[in-house]
Amino acid sequence: MTTTNLSYPIGQCMIPDSMPQEYLTQCIAEIADLPKQMRAATQALNDAQLDTPYRPEGWTVRQLVHHVADSHMNSYVRFHWTLTEPTPTIKAYDEKAWAALDYHQTMPIEVSLQLLDALHQRWVVLLRALTPNDLHKAFVHPATQQQVSLREAVATYAWHGKHHVAHVASLRTRMGW
Repeated sequence: MTTTNLSYPIGQCMIPDSMPQEYLTQCIAEIADLPKQMRAATQALNDAQLDTPYRPEGWTVRQLVHHVADSHMNSYVRFHWTLTEPTPTIKAYDEKAWAALDYHQTMPIEVSLQLLDALHQRWVVLLRALTPNDLHKAFVHPATQQQVSLREAVATYAWHGKHHVAHVASLRTRMGW
């Protein structure tokens, strides 16, 4: 699904009520593929292109790549907390403040692309080893006080990766890159 909405080019995240094993397997495959997809989406972009916001008032492509690495690192840690503690309240972070850090605006994206490669290799091994019982374990998000199951988190992060790759792809199309 694609839309003309620059904030949500593939639509907003919709978590289905029913998640058969085939659906979760597909989500894990998408998480596994994200580093390759992000690398392809950003391939051959020069510094001026990397420093172009993907939408008005949005992050630059460079900030977006670093954001995905930050976000997925946080999710990886959240999975570990959830697997080793009873319904933990996770630590939230201010993703906009992180993206505004000076180094997020200047550091080469290759650093975060390499991080995504290694992180996703580990994360996918963990995801593929989860039992049905593990997938029902949940954490509490402090901003909403809602419980989020690992099943829901798998689906969310499969969407998250595709969402941000689509930001870059749609910018490239609009700009003719």
